[in-house]
Amino acid sequence: MSVSENLDHIYADIKNAAEDAQRSESDVTLVAVSKKQPAERIDEALAAGHRVFGENRVQEAYEHWEARKKDNSDLVLHLIGPLQSNKAADAVALFDVIETIDREKIAKTVAKEMAKQGRDLPCFIQVNTGEEEQKSGVTPARLKEFYDYCYYECGLKIVGLMCIPPIDEPPALHFALLQKLAGQLDLEKLSMGMSADYEDAIKLGATHIRVGTGVFGERS
Repeated sequence: MSVSENLDHIYADIKNAAEDAQRSESDVTLVAVSKKQPAERIDEALAAGHRVFGENRVQEAYEHWEARKKDNSDLVLHLIGPLQSNKAADAVALFDVIETIDREKIAKTVAKEMAKQGRDLPCFIQVNTGEEEQKSGVTPARLKEFYDYCYYECGLKIVGLMCIPPIDEPPALHFALLQKLAGQLDLEKLSMGMSADYEDAIKLGATHIRVGTGVFGERS
């Protein structure tokens, strides 16, 4: 199927999953993950009217979006991959939402860059719900302490939580945990669910789903 057809299919899935959960489909944002995608597929998504995209790497995001942002003032770009301190200035300049605040150093650096650039971007805290050693994110046990640091010490606009469940565990368990943690902090936004499991995520409260291959097809 074409990118446009894929988008229509996902929009229909969002509508059905939201209705099943007695939610409004307008409460769910599709973040189309464009990492490692060729220009023609990105342009096809834009031509279909989609305007919210996610990228994992700052440098690749610049290659994809620096020129396109100038031509599409309504674009919303989410950083959904790990952020290094030396890329913070570029990330704050390009992105509109940062979903991967995961440690004190990056929280402080991002806050400093936002102040310098006069930008006040909404941010998500990445939670390592599976407590995997190789994965970014704060553990659930440390979340409250880290949230307080981000909000009170750094002045970050923390709007929600984000997670990437372990590949060998039922994702719904992690979605439910993230929903519970967000409720404890009175946060409204949940970024969770990818191509294989976004419908489950919506039923458990996802406000943002991150879908790459489901939108664009297999990466080259």
